[in-house]
Amino acid sequence: MESKALQAHAKRVALELPFTELCWPFGPEFDVFKVEGKIFMLAAVAHGRPHISLKSDPQKSLLNQQIYRGIEPGYHLNKKHWISVYASDDITPELVTDLVAESWNRVVDKLPKKTQKRLRPD
Repeated sequence: MESKALQAHAKRVALELPFTELCWPFGPEFDVFKVEGKIFMLAAVAHGRPHISLKSDPQKSLLNQQIYRGIEPGYHLNKKHWISVYASDDITPELVTDLVAESWNRVVDKLPKKTQKRLRPD
């Protein structure tokens, strides 16, 4: 998956998730995606490399970093809880969709039960 396509796809997926807010608290060069005021995705460029950063389960994060060349520890973020995804031929749109949804769900899982129920009415 190519850099611009990676970011465009990730942004589209993030904005389709319920109650997602796009904002720029760190300046116009960082697209920040939040749910209930909590960040679950950032889209930016680091050292000329467009990427997205997402929350991730620490063990799953380590496994994904071993499997996919395009997944690295979170750039300028907590390396245990965040990953950065870069363009690579082993990064697919389906993988990006799954990773963005997982990040959103990790944030929602930490919210109060009443809020979770409102965001994910099942």
